[in-house]
Amino acid sequence: MNYSVVIPTVGRPNLDVLLTALVEGDGPEPCEIIVVDDRETGLGPAAARNTGWREARGDWVAFLDDDVVIPPDWKARLYADLADLPEDVGASQARIVVPLPGDRRPTDAERGTAGLATARWITADMAYRREALARSGGFDERFRRAYREDAELALRVLSLGYRIVRGSRTTTHPVKPATFLTSVDQQRGNADDALMRRLVGSRWRSLIGGQRGRLKTHAATTAAGLGAVLCGLLGWRRVALGLGATWAALTGWFAARRIAPGPRTPNEVVRMVVTSALIPPAACVHRLKGEVRYRGVRP
Repeated sequence: MNYSVVIPTVGRPNLDVLLTALVEGDGPEPCEIIVVDDRETGLGPAAARNTGWREARGDWVAFLDDDVVIPPDWKARLYADLADLPEDVGASQARIVVPLPGDRRPTDAERGTAGLATARWITADMAYRREALARSGGFDERFRRAYREDAELALRVLSLGYRIVRGSRTTTHPVKPATFLTSVDQQRGNADDALMRRLVGSRWRSLIGGQRGRLKTHAATTAAGLGAVLCGLLGWRRVALGLGATWAALTGWFAARRIAPGPRTPNEVVRMVVTSALIPPAACVHRLKGEVRYRGVRP
């Protein structure tokens, strides 16, 4: 059994640390370590991974994200996970650990990253049998962000009759750096959700073990806000006040749900209140863009 390592990168500082750990760590050496710089094409991690695995010579291709931290014995553990796997196993997923602060409750951004620890089939550390990649065609390059492209590939690999197992190796995924508007920017993923629905069907969330989405609530909140503004402009004061109250109630409920599990510091509370007002329209706009962009896509 042999393997290759493929790392898509956008030049994160951790890349050098990761490469050093791969070179100096204990365990059987990979056939090659292929780093694909997505800054050169801007096509996204799905296309970068495809470029990498198609050049790889190993029977297995281990995908790592450039911001993960691996232990010194990662190569040995990967080899142990892959050795002697039955032919019907198409992939092996690592156990992902997200370190959270021990002296306070995690912020909204930290909780978002922590979800990677229980997510299915994420390519932060995922090894695929090269044959399974070739038969499935690899990652769908219409996914331009690091979002849903790994789950969609896994579903296609499973549909070919392969199994996906969880290995014993452990990889650490540090909390992603966040800005004030990170949660608003993340709503771009709603366009990818539209593509998933086109490719997989309306039950795609249950198939990947995902949580129920909030798009319907976001749509109701956005409609109430827009309706209040429009009715106000038309002079329909009572209707505008009613819709405005509905918008405020839905926005307040959303903010409260996000504030409750967090550290509740003044900065975090302000961030949750402001972004809770911005997220619903952002989610609706990106979902609409996705529905239009992928309207002709068929499974």
